[in-house]
Amino acid sequence: MNNKETGRIDWPVFGISGGVLILFVILALFDISLVENLVSSSFAWSARFFGGFWQVLMLATFFVGIGLAFSKYGKIKLGGLDKPELSLYKWLSIIMATLLAGGGVFWAAAEPMYHFLTVPPSQDGKGIEAATQGAIDTALAQSFMHWGFLAWAILGTISAVVMMYGHYHKGMPMKPRTLLYPIFGEKLRHSWFGTLIDAFSVIAVAAGTIGPIGFLGLQASYGLQEIFGIPNQFSTQFSIILAVVIVSTISAVTGLYKGIQYLSSFNVRLAIGLMAFIVIFGPGGFIFNHFISGFGVYVDQFVTMSTFRGDTGWLSFWTVFFWGWFIGYGPMMAILVSRISRGRTIRDIIIAVSIFAPVISTFWFTVLGGSGIFFELSNPGSISEALNAAGNPAAMFAITEQFPLASIISPLFLILTILFVVTTSDSMSYTIAMAVTGEGDPQRWLRVFWAILMGTVAVILLITGDSGITQLQNFIVVTAVPVSLILLPMVWLAPKVAREMARDQKIIK
Repeated sequence: MNNKETGRIDWPVFGISGGVLILFVILALFDISLVENLVSSSFAWSARFFGGFWQVLMLATFFVGIGLAFSKYGKIKLGGLDKPELSLYKWLSIIMATLLAGGGVFWAAAEPMYHFLTVPPSQDGKGIEAATQGAIDTALAQSFMHWGFLAWAILGTISAVVMMYGHYHKGMPMKPRTLLYPIFGEKLRHSWFGTLIDAFSVIAVAAGTIGPIGFLGLQASYGLQEIFGIPNQFSTQFSIILAVVIVSTISAVTGLYKGIQYLSSFNVRLAIGLMAFIVIFGPGGFIFNHFISGFGVYVDQFVTMSTFRGDTGWLSFWTVFFWGWFIGYGPMMAILVSRISRGRTIRDIIIAVSIFAPVISTFWFTVLGGSGIFFELSNPGSISEALNAAGNPAAMFAITEQFPLASIISPLFLILTILFVVTTSDSMSYTIAMAVTGEGDPQRWLRVFWAILMGTVAVILLITGDSGITQLQNFIVVTAVPVSLILLPMVWLAPKVAREMARDQKIIK
């Protein structure tokens, strides 16, 4: 690798990505209705022309990854090291805390309830009646569809294989453009095309991170009012986001193997502790029974649910929105997974990200969302009224208030929610800094800059109400269009580079 190139800031990427975000904020403050119209029409166009393509891309990414993991190529060691840099627990905790954090807590309570109260159109004609015992498993299965195997597979499995090949084995910079190195070669290192690839990837992941930061301000502010009586107003939301920015900045500055890893590890421990409490003192039998049966429905209808095209309005609101969000994270997550996975095999990475993480995520959704369904069945309106009146932020607290020791459990869930978003913010600040320098240990001031910028954008957009945050979140789907075209070649490039590395490592002749 050319040492003169590493550590340099790619100012065109920096300027384009930062400039687009700042322009978005200015437009939102100047005329939020204009932004709503622009984003809505762009969103509709993206969902119409790319929704089906994204569904196929997600399926192909998952199956190609599984095929690689359980083939002879699964033995390939990546990153030029014989032993992993991180222990298994530390490695998995960073993966789980970063990737689930963007929406796992925010959606885990609300989404299963939505699908329980209104049966998904993919289940039409099966005689399922909403808000009844028969709607439980399909509600959970639909949530598993959105947060399970396909969602995780696009976040740094086969794309991480190609990234690690390009960076560690061929000396390319740790930037999104390196994903296309097997096609374009060295010419990508200094090209306007490479600049656009990097800029689009940074914009997509920054928008995807700012959205959860802003929604956290809304959810945590609502929670503080419900638990402690603190007014749910802009000053409270601002204080929450300021705290997130400060903590995530400190974490990003201390580095990947200190602050980010420690925070992720603590977060995972707290989540495990809360899950254990709910299973023991909450509806444990209900949770286990419907996790198993709901997962059975998910596996049984995996392909048909993944390829459902029957209700385009519903798809745009749910599946296509989520797929756009996760695809937008794809290149940056490939960088993060590559950075922490040196010495791991292809099999290690794909099993961890495409199998282990989805199973844990779906169980988490069953613990929180399944408990909500249990309480709603026992006392109709106990969860749905809060959800319908105040939206997603209300669902989690309506559920936690039903548990024993609610005065302790509810604040702990509030802390967990905040820390989950902090772990996303700090790791993405670090990863974006890597993407604009091309190296694994970027300058501290650059990590600080992105942490502060994302928090600042979230705060400014809150001035417009939650509309600005919502429009930025929808903007992710638009930015996912070019990013999906970057990720498509991974389907055939990952097997290609795996074959080359297998020859180098004498796994095949």
